[in-house]
Amino acid sequence: MLNIRKYALGPVQTNCYIISNAQHQCLIIDPGEQGKKIISEIRKANLTPEAILLTHAHFDHIGAVDEVRDTFSIPVYMHKKEQSWLGDATLNGSAKYAQLPNYEVKSADEFLTPSKEVTVGSFNFEVVHTPGHSPGSISFLFHEDRLAFVGDTLFKGSIGRTDLIGGDTKLLLKSIQMHLLNLPEDTIIYPGHDEATTIADEMKMNPFLKGL
Repeated sequence: MLNIRKYALGPVQTNCYIISNAQHQCLIIDPGEQGKKIISEIRKANLTPEAILLTHAHFDHIGAVDEVRDTFSIPVYMHKKEQSWLGDATLNGSAKYAQLPNYEVKSADEFLTPSKEVTVGSFNFEVVHTPGHSPGSISFLFHEDRLAFVGDTLFKGSIGRTDLIGGDTKLLLKSIQMHLLNLPEDTIIYPGHDEATTIADEMKMNPFLKGL
């Protein structure tokens, strides 16, 4: 059984997740900011990081990537469609906000394509391409534990914004319908912001999903 640690970090409180197994190995999903805190929490829990996974490359999900990657000498995985976003403040959105620095991160080490069986380190999961919020958005499905890490695709009572570069509301809803709503209803959805939810609750309560 996987252990999930969640940290809301940075200027827009983006969720960073540390997923660990019984052997104390871990994956880090979306280290968006406050790298020293992430590193401290990993060391405090006596975990061995194996990789960083990015759901997408907006600035608030990538800010601590280099600090965490360099500290633990681990690879970064993402979808190829957003490989150029890491080093481009216009594409990753940080240039849009005068109060923020331009976020520039080194290139990813590995690229993930949709697959039912992906192995990263000691972890096995499914990768699904869920574009709409951004072109390279992906979700990580851990079927055995009924967990889904969906970035900014689906939220409790809402969906991801689509007014940024490459956003597409129709495509976002299609991604949710095709890849998330068909999961078991008790699957826990871990989003990029705010609280976790379940497929059952979103099918019942989420106004954006009516009619899907």
